[in-house]
Amino acid sequence: MTDLPRSGDSGYDDAFDPDADGADHTEEAAYDLDDERTAADAPREVDMAVIEAGSRTLRAGVAPPSAADDVPRRPEDPAVDRELREVEAELLARWPETKLDPSLVRMQAVMDVLGEPQRGYPSIHITGTNGKTTTARMVERLLLAFDLRVGRYTSPHVQAITERISLDGTPISAERFIETYRDLQPYVQMVDAAQEHRLSFFEVITAMAYAAFADAPVDVAVVEVGMGGSWDATNVIDGQVAVVTPIALDHTDRLGGTPGEIAVEKSGIVKKGATAVFARQPADAAHTLLERAVREDATVAREGQEFGVLSREVAVGGQMLTLRGLGGEYDQVFLPLYGEHQAQNAAVALAAVEAFFGIGQVHQRTLDLDTVRGAFAAVTSPGRLEVVRRSPSVVLDAAHNPAGAQATAAAIREAFDFTHLVGVVSPSRDKDVRGLLEAFEPVLAEVVVTRNSTSRAMDVDELAALAVEVFGDERVQVEPRLDDALEAAITLAEDEGAYAGAGVLVTGSVITVGEARLLLGRS
Repeated sequence: MTDLPRSGDSGYDDAFDPDADGADHTEEAAYDLDDERTAADAPREVDMAVIEAGSRTLRAGVAPPSAADDVPRRPEDPAVDRELREVEAELLARWPETKLDPSLVRMQAVMDVLGEPQRGYPSIHITGTNGKTTTARMVERLLLAFDLRVGRYTSPHVQAITERISLDGTPISAERFIETYRDLQPYVQMVDAAQEHRLSFFEVITAMAYAAFADAPVDVAVVEVGMGGSWDATNVIDGQVAVVTPIALDHTDRLGGTPGEIAVEKSGIVKKGATAVFARQPADAAHTLLERAVREDATVAREGQEFGVLSREVAVGGQMLTLRGLGGEYDQVFLPLYGEHQAQNAAVALAAVEAFFGIGQVHQRTLDLDTVRGAFAAVTSPGRLEVVRRSPSVVLDAAHNPAGAQATAAAIREAFDFTHLVGVVSPSRDKDVRGLLEAFEPVLAEVVVTRNSTSRAMDVDELAALAVEVFGDERVQVEPRLDDALEAAITLAEDEGAYAGAGVLVTGSVITVGEARLLLGRS
């Protein structure tokens, strides 16, 4: 293939047309978990397993992740568990993740006193509305497969705060999390004393991640933006590769009311001379992103132009893909995740890793095909159409905005044979809840509305009233407690009979998914 175009090349105004292949992709964005902020609430009681303290996986011997790797349990040692809770409480006493201040002053200050740890390794920076966490996990798996030591920083967590910082594909241990926090504490206090406002919850954990990666040390960091881009705490790095997953309407009160307005903030991670990897976007968002790339003299790779999904087929446990990367074609790639949106995430992740290795610019070749296949086959993404029980099947999915719900609904229709699907829904009150319910209505026979344990959950009576408007009174059941809601939904599915193809979908929030995961014994 030819070299990737620079952002200033001719033809960019229409080359990123989201309808270039004749389809409307404005709402095809997937979901992710990045915006379900829980720092304002008390720490959730979750049952996490001990992760061996200080363990370091040999680069060439990284094993495929297991469920225990993805979602660690609480520490078994009471003393460690007690100290971890103390650290969590101290972090939660700070500004929550939902409170934003458009400034990097505090983050720059703490990085300065720490000796700029984020400059000690190259990074791949990921933003977007939906699909960020899963894309980050895919990028991590690919890099690990090529014998690199990888640090991954994602948010929020499903059950354990230690999930946010991973080394070699595994969340850091509770002991290491505590040690990192205590090591940084005097420096954080120094910055707190010098600033008008103390560092926030998210700023401190971001600093912890950057310090942990430098201490490891890692060969590359994969960093997911918390919210937005330009003013996000993560944006003290200069990512050699900047990735923008699909942009859709979410956080409109903070980021803007159109995809183009939201893209202004998210484009801020594209830095001078970087490679920008853009998923397919609505037209106004694409225009904004390309304008930024031109200003920063970035090299651009666009889904549907320089890379993409050539074909895909539903397979047992996932899907079989043929991907076009920056260096050529990759066929017979098995991805153990469901839905067209996950195939698109895979294409974006592959292009990001190719760009990191210089493919499309320095090298004109593909990555080793067997290595790529092995990496994608090992991808996991907890809380994304995750089947946690059979007979009846119970599926957890953290879709929390209409675009994510539409992607999930399409994947359910494609990959599952449900004839009677019961929904358990508890969203956050600040979301487009009507749009979420309307997206799920065609695939849910009945819905049980409930609320999770956090203060951000929508009031169950208000949720029920909205659900009745969307589904009709006869299809809505109200259960104020999540455990009762799960039991009610499973009973409704069981009443259809063992061979009726009934199932349960738990959705609406990463918090809801995390708590359901615990109640169902997944951890």
